[in-house]
Amino acid sequence: MNEGDPRLGADTGLAARLDRTNELLQRMLVEVAKTPSTHAIFVDAGYVYAAAGLLVTGTEDRRSFDLDAEGLIDAFIDKARTIFADSRLLRVYWYDGARRRIHTAEQQAIAELPDVKVRLGNLNANNQQKGVDSLIRTDLESLARHRAISDAALVGGDEDLVSAVEAAQGYGARVHLWGVEAAEGRNQAEPLLWEVDSQRTFDLDFCRPYVTRRPVTTYEDDTPVPSREDVRFVGAQVAAAWIAARGRESLADLLPGRPYLPGSTDQDLLVEAERLLQCSLRGHAHLRRALRDGFWQHLQAQY
Repeated sequence: MNEGDPRLGADTGLAARLDRTNELLQRMLVEVAKTPSTHAIFVDAGYVYAAAGLLVTGTEDRRSFDLDAEGLIDAFIDKARTIFADSRLLRVYWYDGARRRIHTAEQQAIAELPDVKVRLGNLNANNQQKGVDSLIRTDLESLARHRAISDAALVGGDEDLVSAVEAAQGYGARVHLWGVEAAEGRNQAEPLLWEVDSQRTFDLDFCRPYVTRRPVTTYEDDTPVPSREDVRFVGAQVAAAWIAARGRESLADLLPGRPYLPGSTDQDLLVEAERLLQCSLRGHAHLRRALRDGFWQHLQAQY
């Protein structure tokens, strides 16, 4: 090939472009190496309440105990900071159920925490969560697909979460399953345990500071049963105290859910009414309805 051959210039230009491409690739690899890893924590609140409540208090009934969600979330964040030492937290996703997907006061408080995102599925008549697993899958898959996370800590146990794990892993994310120690047997599905990249279990000592049994008031069996009007009046009394403590602006959060009350509010109403009446309303469904009627009637009169 002589100096006048046009192919010589073409080869030289091609080599220059290849050198430029290689240089750009090297720069990109250097930038990628400098970019910190990112992790997120995905919490199935229904699983946490049931598993931690059973482990610490012996019951899965959320009305029987209080969960310090803020403290538990901080503990999860601290644990992740230790495990993923060279990674930064994207956020904590907290998945729970609510009637008509309207936040309870407790869920609102959790949503206001820094670095926490609350996602709500529906809550059916049997207080069973619906749609939570699909929310988890959507978030896991989307974040993994967009390379927003490299690691996901999943706190849950349902077999339906297997598809969420597979979807995230398909985009290169590693999924780490966290669970609460089972009081007996297992509280996480075996297919889920087989699918994840690692497993970790939190024991009784870890969970105990964040779960507190609610006090149960007992009364003599021969205590006279109050009338419906007496119970309605007490319901109004409790509503007045509720407004005084929380302010009128908090009414807007409750009224859209009528005739239902958030579980925690309904339990507080019952406990306070039984204290004022000095008798138990458990086992008297018609009196509990009267109690709620009195509570709602007062609230609506003040709105």
